[in-house]
Amino acid sequence: MTGTEAAMDPRRADALARWLEDRLGLERPRVTSILGGGNSNVTLLIEDTHGRYVLRHPPADTISELAASGVGREATVQAALQGRGLPVPRLLGRCEDASVIGAPFVVSEHVEGVAVTDTLPPGWPADGEVLARVGEELVDAIAAVHRLDWRELPLPGFRPSSAFLRRQLERWLAIRARDSVRDLPLLETVAAELAARLPEVQYTALIHGDYHWDNTLFSPHEPRLLAIIDWELATLGDPRLDVGLMLAFWGPRAVEEPAFPFVQRPTRTAAAPPREVLAARWSQATGIPFDDWRYFCAFAFWRLAAIVEGAYVLYRRGRVDSAYARNLEHDVPRLLEEARHYLADTAP
Repeated sequence: MTGTEAAMDPRRADALARWLEDRLGLERPRVTSILGGGNSNVTLLIEDTHGRYVLRHPPADTISELAASGVGREATVQAALQGRGLPVPRLLGRCEDASVIGAPFVVSEHVEGVAVTDTLPPGWPADGEVLARVGEELVDAIAAVHRLDWRELPLPGFRPSSAFLRRQLERWLAIRARDSVRDLPLLETVAAELAARLPEVQYTALIHGDYHWDNTLFSPHEPRLLAIIDWELATLGDPRLDVGLMLAFWGPRAVEEPAFPFVQRPTRTAAAPPREVLAARWSQATGIPFDDWRYFCAFAFWRLAAIVEGAYVLYRRGRVDSAYARNLEHDVPRLLEEARHYLADTAP
């Protein structure tokens, strides 16, 4: 097996080729490139004589044991959602034997789409109609997932919680207290206000856990969503958190230099539909009230800050060194500041 040398050493590449041939019936498979995307898993493009496939595995240095087990969680969700008319890549196989390539991995179909980050694909007009369609596609796709009855889904290991939001606050505060390299006063301050304003009613659904435009694939020719990807943070929880994160990244931002400025950057224009319009569309699609969408924007940004601070901890301890990890020095405080703005209703 030949391919991108940086992706895998030759011995592991040979072992992977044998596994792909024996388990999935691929012919002369090879790693051809490292695909861009998420920071919690390595994503590789596999090609054989018949087509293309995607392999994902955790990196050598992970944020937590949860991050390391994320590919298995992702595979469970992909398998559970097959055949339900949802835009989710088809799972082809999973391997939990770390001896093959040094980590567990999953293999999925390759979707011929584009992950949109800071610029629109060539040929897409940069107008309000296109951005309105993007917003509708994003809302409608995740609403279809949220409408599923999670009790009927084969999700071994997934456990619902009647106090999901409170448990998220307690869990991530405890993790950051145990594993910290700096003071983040807003982490405690914002968490306290989120706790004081917890919604009386919480809903349970299968949630993506990191839902925004960057974690989807769109047609390169038109604003049409083809696939929701990167399901490693999926869980059973309050679905408003998924939409809250997407809306928090949508449109104008509350600080001059926002965290992760590339995420959904094309929506940072007056031509993009307002957040409240998209929130109302999701509410109508799911039947779940969502007037307090600003609260969930704040919660989503707070939770994201608490999670990715783990990567900054690894950077400060010399275990990782990447532009993403280095930039968290500023991105995490900015996420917390934006969360504070949403709670104060001072976000644009």
